[in-house]
Amino acid sequence: MNGWMGKITKIDLGSLEQETVAIDDEMRRRYLGGRGLGVKLYTDLCSAKTDPFAPDNALIFMTGPLTGTVMTSGRYAVVSRSPLTGTICDSSSGGSFGAVLKSAGLDGLVIQGRADHPVYLYIHDGGIEVRDAAGLWGLNTQQTQKAIQEQTPAKTSVACIGPAGENRVAFAAIMNDKDRAAGRGGMGAVMGAKNLKAIAASGSQAVTIADPEGYKAMNARLERIIDKNPVTGKALQVLGTSVLVNIINAHGMFPTENFRRGMFNDAEGTSGEKIAESLLQRQSACYKCPIGCGRTTRTKNKHGEGPEYETVWAFGAQLGVSDLTAITEANYACNELGLDTITMGSTIGCAMELSETGAWKEKLDWGDASKLLAFVEDTAYRRGIGAELALGSKRLAEKYGRPELAMQVKGMEIPAYDPRGVQGMALSYATSNRGGCHMRAYMISPEILGHPVFLDRFSTVGKAEIVALFQDISALVDSTVLCRFLQIAMGISTFTEMLRTVTGLDFSDEELLKIGRRIYTLERVFNNRAGFSRGDDTLPPRFFNEELQTGSSRHRLVRLEEMLDDYYSVRGWDKEGVPLPRTLAELGL
Repeated sequence: MNGWMGKITKIDLGSLEQETVAIDDEMRRRYLGGRGLGVKLYTDLCSAKTDPFAPDNALIFMTGPLTGTVMTSGRYAVVSRSPLTGTICDSSSGGSFGAVLKSAGLDGLVIQGRADHPVYLYIHDGGIEVRDAAGLWGLNTQQTQKAIQEQTPAKTSVACIGPAGENRVAFAAIMNDKDRAAGRGGMGAVMGAKNLKAIAASGSQAVTIADPEGYKAMNARLERIIDKNPVTGKALQVLGTSVLVNIINAHGMFPTENFRRGMFNDAEGTSGEKIAESLLQRQSACYKCPIGCGRTTRTKNKHGEGPEYETVWAFGAQLGVSDLTAITEANYACNELGLDTITMGSTIGCAMELSETGAWKEKLDWGDASKLLAFVEDTAYRRGIGAELALGSKRLAEKYGRPELAMQVKGMEIPAYDPRGVQGMALSYATSNRGGCHMRAYMISPEILGHPVFLDRFSTVGKAEIVALFQDISALVDSTVLCRFLQIAMGISTFTEMLRTVTGLDFSDEELLKIGRRIYTLERVFNNRAGFSRGDDTLPPRFFNEELQTGSSRHRLVRLEEMLDDYYSVRGWDKEGVPLPRTLAELGL
């Protein structure tokens, strides 16, 4: 078998029984791996009524047919039902864990049950050992990784949770390779509910390649494509993802003080340029990645990786904070404790506005950087104010009677692009299967960066077709599993060629797009069964009722209703957002 290792193992942490999951060639061809195959396995195993913290809930770690082969192929995907949103959810992470898991002999791991005490899994040569983790429980993620690596062979890679996951914080992350995160949706909390502290992997098994000579030529070509693109070949390499701070601020859509404004007066002081000037030690990269968008940084007190663009925003402009050191150290703390920085920062922003309106009696002030570390730490341990922040913004705002102050979709906090300045991004947020997310369809690429062509960011015309297309391509790339930055540098035909070279299967561009559409539709079917419908494909009222007052996006509002019916039609769904029988039949669902 080329590309795949040919083995997925299911383990029950309660009974410790293990079995091989039967995956035939047709299923591999229809879902590939990563997000796609993870979603298929999850929906076969669990119902839409499954509690995310119940022992029978499945937590699925998946690699893909390209993992460990071409450029940027160290990633893995985690699939389960989100405790933050209640939707089906996948979260992916870079680093090298995905490639190492595959070299240990597995394409994926399906975990059910709950251990009666803390454990971790050690995977090698396709076998799985269940090891005691009582001595690891309570350690932060970096301490955990170090301790496990001292107990296992050299070059063991570890994915683990910190105190946030142990305490079932709704947006707890899974961390690997020190500072890489499967961050969104609370997959770390699902892991904690199973008493599973970590998964460690080591191995030396090679992925077989269908066309070795073509593979060498393909990797050389990919490197040239990446290097020639101004985003992947220059901007991300020089300034990392925070290159976007000044760009998005200049477009008047850099969310400030809980999305009340679209420009931050001190954006420059928290930008990628400022990070390079004052904090940067060196560039860092994931497995087989020539881009190297990571930033290894140091403050006076600590060192680590980041902050990325979303984190700079979440602890900066979103809170009115311009202290780059405080932002960076809050980022380090999230990595160590295992928290999603987007939800963490946005929930603090929601709390600040609740405080300002008098709905919440805690005194929180915009721009106060002095409490950031305490907020992060208290959230991870669910103590004091942190017990409230651990709910996420949706539940927090509902608790205090002001649900409109939570900047979220389906319970997941919206990231750092104000949708009033990008109509396609607004539709992408609203229809995202996992909630408020920029990674389901990154419309910033055509609407701001001009790839593959520039689109009028204020127009709604044609956006339904493009958002659906981007969602399908993103589902495909998440199933291979590769870095999504490749979508900026290359088109669908290049992914087709990669799969053909590695697996030997003669995929067409149209077949790959249909795979993406199949995955997206299957996720939608699950969410419909869980109670989600058209009424959930929306945005907070602020974006429909409150115009931005400054910057180049001023006087703009989201015009979602101009796009939603067209989107459903493009998707083959009815007026309530339910896939039609003919659509399901066409996709073989």
